[in-house]
Amino acid sequence: MASAMTLSSSLASSWGRIWTIARNVFLEVIRDRILYVVGVFGIIMVMAITLLPEVAAGTEDKLIVDTGLAAINVLSLFVVVFIGTGLINKEIEKKTVLVLIAKPVSRAEFILGKHLGLSLVMLVLIGSLTALMLGLLSFSEIPYQLGLMLLATLFMFLEMVLLIAAAMMFGVITSTVLATLMTLAIFAVGHETRNILALDKIAESENFSRIAEGLFLVLPDLERLNLKNEIANGFVAPPSGGGLLENAAYGLIYTALLLTVTVAVFERRQF
Repeated sequence: MASAMTLSSSLASSWGRIWTIARNVFLEVIRDRILYVVGVFGIIMVMAITLLPEVAAGTEDKLIVDTGLAAINVLSLFVVVFIGTGLINKEIEKKTVLVLIAKPVSRAEFILGKHLGLSLVMLVLIGSLTALMLGLLSFSEIPYQLGLMLLATLFMFLEMVLLIAAAMMFGVITSTVLATLMTLAIFAVGHETRNILALDKIAESENFSRIAEGLFLVLPDLERLNLKNEIANGFVAPPSGGGLLENAAYGLIYTALLLTVTVAVFERRQF
């Protein structure tokens, strides 16, 4: 009984430290940058609603929805890449990491707190951009299916949570510049892993086949979390095979694996 109470108290204390770090990250990022991103998105949507009907008669509604979802995706990626890769390196360069890990904060709690904080930023950002998009679509009397749109942005959020973990892992391993490039590469290649595997079946080179199969096994299949095309066409066909719950679980498990690697590497770094 006493050991159970001790464990419960220890977990509560650990969660409290993680939450404190997450809250600080959230407040810092929200205060400094997010309003600019929302403003840019508003301009993009107003331009799309105004200009696309002039050049895409008959398909303008679908194009406007496509543009809105793509803009949310790109702007969210921008925040993840340029903030996520520097979350740890910034603390190292300023030497503030020495103060943080000298306190009763484990390195695992430090990593998890940083990830949770930026994930909460993504939740607010994607939620705000989605609400703005739906408001503008309703005001302009452009039809959309609310449930499907919310599902698309939920999976987009899961994709960004995974990419935050990747950005932090690269940020711990290498410099901020290289981490930025590597995270962008993961995003680009992660949406093409199944195409790479398809090329493997066509190619006659054994070396290429091994490389293609290795990339498919190691890199995340981000198409599992991409519902933008399905939503724009008005239906939900689970992307890349598997059901929606299976694909969501895939994203969360891959995120957990990336965070595990990040913590393991960070534990071995000397400051």
